[in-house]
Amino acid sequence: MAQRGRNRSGERPQEQAPTTQESGFKQGEPQKDVADKLSTTDGQVTIQGQALKYTATAGRLVLRDDSGKARAEMFFVAYQKEPASEDLSRRPITFLFNGGPGSSSVWLHMGAAGPKRVALDDNGSAPQPPYHLVDNEQTWLPYTDLVFIDPVGTGYSRAAPGVNPQEFFGVENDLRSVAQFIRLYTTRYNRWLSPKFVGGESYGTTRASALSNVLLEEGISLNGVILISCVLNFQTLSFAKGNDISYVLYLPTYTAVAWYHKKLAGDLQSNLQKAIEESEQFALHDYMTDLAAGVQIDPKEREKAVKELARLTALPEKLIDRANLRVDPSEFRKELLADDRKVLGRYDARITGYDQDPTATRPEYDPSYEPYLGAYSAVFNDYVRRVLKFESDLPYEVLSSNVRPWNMGPAGSGYLNVAERLNTSLIESPNLRVLFNSGYFDLATPFLATKYTVSHLDVNPAERRDITQAFYDSGHMIYHHRPDREKLVANVAAFIKAAIPNQQEQVPGVAQAEK
Repeated sequence: MAQRGRNRSGERPQEQAPTTQESGFKQGEPQKDVADKLSTTDGQVTIQGQALKYTATAGRLVLRDDSGKARAEMFFVAYQKEPASEDLSRRPITFLFNGGPGSSSVWLHMGAAGPKRVALDDNGSAPQPPYHLVDNEQTWLPYTDLVFIDPVGTGYSRAAPGVNPQEFFGVENDLRSVAQFIRLYTTRYNRWLSPKFVGGESYGTTRASALSNVLLEEGISLNGVILISCVLNFQTLSFAKGNDISYVLYLPTYTAVAWYHKKLAGDLQSNLQKAIEESEQFALHDYMTDLAAGVQIDPKEREKAVKELARLTALPEKLIDRANLRVDPSEFRKELLADDRKVLGRYDARITGYDQDPTATRPEYDPSYEPYLGAYSAVFNDYVRRVLKFESDLPYEVLSSNVRPWNMGPAGSGYLNVAERLNTSLIESPNLRVLFNSGYFDLATPFLATKYTVSHLDVNPAERRDITQAFYDSGHMIYHHRPDREKLVANVAAFIKAAIPNQQEQVPGVAQAEK
């Protein structure tokens, strides 16, 4: 569900399309020329007592069509480790973005990969204002240069004067504009021979997976794709009538969340992995068969299913029976801790909040999102001006609803599924590697949905070694939990090293991260 017009998980509330006037431009007015606006500064981050120096570049690059007409101004923040390698073919570079659609890259930038991050406690609890930044000891910068991209309509990125912003708000147009930015940046900063990676979170994984194919059309081959909290096949997240697969794929996440809140029976509560494995087995076999039977299910089998679902979710049998064996995530968030008048977080179900309307059928807010929005917005708006020396009077759109409605593809084409495009990239680029990262307590993009998607990638069996899956004891924003932020950077470091053949540069910290 969209929350107060904002959403980071790919759900699409129907809202009126923004007009060009809302973006500050009047449709049909003569275009005024625009120019790149860049700021370059020096910085350093301390990692385990050692200083890593870097150059930061923040600003907007103008995207133009073949006639030279400006189409958009794309905002980015890039970090290059210093001293820079004389031979850039030895230094990896990674292009990163978040999802939404409508999200800026601030979450991965200031939460996971950048040299500075929002200060949270080790468990990732929301901070109290005033907020502040700290050195990110788990930055990815020791292993790769970083470019954080804000797609058009997010951050400071905007359509050029006289261009309708709606032209960028859809799957294909978004892919083309981001690919154009990557090609332009690669050319301007002489990175054509550098090992290249793209990475995304949530809908950003949709973008990254499809970009692996689109970039190849631009003559850009990738070494790897890094996916965090994945959604490639939107059927796996849809609770539309007649689509039962989503109920199957969410069940182990319900079990993991019930385990975290100590609601499972003793035999399941004793071991998280055992509980997850048992839930997966039931979900992919008996439960899938039960749902497929529809109204023709045998009454005894239905009764058996009700009892097993209650055991695996800690929900009342009456609720499961009334829901016809199909409990969606919003119901689960409301009901698991209903006796305590608490609602679960959608992005991280470890986090709970006060249920202000127990009679409502859906949660009124997400306690794992709203408290973090102000922190990320405040620290970035301060950081970009005070440290990066980039100034703009435009609002920095952390998570904007102005990109709605988002064009998901031609009507009648079914669910958006970019897994096929990633599949094609894996076949056409046999050295491409992919790293999937999923949190056990994520009720936005459940981990079994990612497993399901990966299991349906049809590649040469010998090349499946190039596909890696990692799982974490956290939610959608894996990096909010310090132990998992450390695990994530170790996995990324090892992944980058493995994806670069005959890498000559000694990348500091990789050996330590892999231990």
